[in-house]
Amino acid sequence: MTPDSRRRLVPMRPRDPNEAGRAASTLELFFDLVFVVAVSIAAGQLHHGLTEGHVLDGILNYGFVFFGIWWAWMNFTWFATSFDTDDWLYRLTTIVQMGGVLVFASGIGPAFEEHDYSVLIIAYVVMRAALVAQWLRASRSSGPTRRATLIYAGGISAVQALWLTSLLLPAGVFTVGLIVLVATEIVVPILAERTGTTPWHPHHITERYGLFTLILLGESLLASANAIIEAQHDFESPGRLIGIAALTLIATAALWWIYFWPPHHHAIKDVASSLAYVYGHFFIFAAAGAFSAGIEVEIDLLTGHTALHQPYASFAYTIPLAVFVLGIWGLAIRPHADRVVNTALPLAGLLVLVDPLIPIPFALTAAILAGAVAVLVWRRPIDGHSVSAPLRV
Repeated sequence: MTPDSRRRLVPMRPRDPNEAGRAASTLELFFDLVFVVAVSIAAGQLHHGLTEGHVLDGILNYGFVFFGIWWAWMNFTWFATSFDTDDWLYRLTTIVQMGGVLVFASGIGPAFEEHDYSVLIIAYVVMRAALVAQWLRASRSSGPTRRATLIYAGGISAVQALWLTSLLLPAGVFTVGLIVLVATEIVVPILAERTGTTPWHPHHITERYGLFTLILLGESLLASANAIIEAQHDFESPGRLIGIAALTLIATAALWWIYFWPPHHHAIKDVASSLAYVYGHFFIFAAAGAFSAGIEVEIDLLTGHTALHQPYASFAYTIPLAVFVLGIWGLAIRPHADRVVNTALPLAGLLVLVDPLIPIPFALTAAILAGAVAVLVWRRPIDGHSVSAPLRV
């Protein structure tokens, strides 16, 4: 868009799903970075919960908190692929959502430590209200998808009223209320898309998912590196820390390689496959965010600062690794890969999962993931190009 066009409002018509050269905007990248602030805080709180021995409570809180982060990010991402106008009002309502994310991040600590979800819920409702405004604006010029846009706006609004009402629930039934509301949120897009599918750009949307995955992996690597650096003074010999550092780098690199091996746009050809891709990424994103918490627990184990013991402490990082590998295999690789890949990747995920039961988890985890990458180098991606050729996300 030209500078002059940004000073006026542009009709929010559906974007062409076959538009050439469509790529993520700088606003979308800025949006992602703000969300990673919340992911980082959630992973840090998960680490504290696990290292103090509150395993189930920590995992449940992380799951609920991460749902709010992922769902708000995902809903905006799919709205943007359909109706992004990049005018001043669109930017403003997007920045309002970003402000809600920062307030949401400030409420993560009380949610984990005191089971106080009030700040989280209020901030979440602010984010969702801004998105409702965007859906209502889109409904004015959306043509055949108008009914779907109105269902999105009405459905999201109704659920937000229920979220606010949930603050009045007694503590004994609040958790049940959260589960019901999460399920209700998930149903809204399914109902809306059945009435008139909103357009999506396959390359753009999968680029957005790939970029967010990169940011999550980078955040996890940074958090792990900081924890390793801070633990140096507790060791006379750096050998064990060097082993954890090597594992962290190899594992993160392997996750990146596995994720970007297939061209993801093949995975979202219709509504059913796109919904599976969307909802399945909850586990991939959550696993990428949780990996650093697992590495920090492993460091705490070596320094004697955790209530967990082996092999349970090592499961804190092998479970996220396994979930990530198995998740991306199931969503984007399995339907199109050959028998070798479809045997090697799930086997690698399962071996990583049970690795803590074997006496040498560091070396074996790294070797398993490196072996999985070696198989991908050997085989060809599903579009027939060699892995050395440039691949679109």
